[in-house]
Amino acid sequence: MTTLTVDIENDKDLPVLKEILTRFGLNYKVNPEPVLNKDGDKLYKKLKKSFAEINDWEAGRIKLQNAKEAIKEIEAELNNGV
Repeated sequence: MTTLTVDIENDKDLPVLKEILTRFGLNYKVNPEPVLNKDGDKLYKKLKKSFAEINDWEAGRIKLQNAKEAIKEIEAELNNGV
């Protein structure tokens, strides 16, 4: 037996793919997107913003802040239980 895993970006494609698999007589299961809790969602948004800022820095659109200031900011967030 072989297992195929597919990531579907467009939810509108799911019914069509399910119908194709059914017509070929293939067994399948659909795993829904995991739901992040409030803290997980907050962390995800911060990481997404950080990666966007890295891309902007690499493209020369922004300058980095002083390292000491950045460390103080990170420590403050860690001390606040973020």
